[in-house]
Amino acid sequence: MDKDAIEEMFCSLGSVSIKRMFGGKGIYHQGLIVALEVDGQILLKADAISAPAFAVAGAQQWGYDVKDRKTVMMPYWNIPEDAYDDPDEMAKWVRLAYEAAVRSEAAKKGSRSAKKAKN
Repeated sequence: MDKDAIEEMFCSLGSVSIKRMFGGKGIYHQGLIVALEVDGQILLKADAISAPAFAVAGAQQWGYDVKDRKTVMMPYWNIPEDAYDDPDEMAKWVRLAYEAAVRSEAAKKGSRSAKKAKN
């Protein structure tokens, strides 16, 4: 997927930056990763709070296979099909991805603060 198509998909959030990673692309908003582009597919970040909404909408969680034939599930989900034809629906899903990214970053910062307090 090209840069213009990705930017259009995420326009409801505002500006996004796109960086190459893992043979695909990372999509960032305000410094937080909100999505991946892997094999031409956009995968939105989700967490324990938002993942159930993705599942109910029929989205699939992304995973990859490792050497010992295990699948590692990642916190990224494909975009529900109906969002591609409806800008308001797309805005809803990319907003959920951004909110998951914010919660993830807050949890990381809280974890770092707790470690510093122990030392």
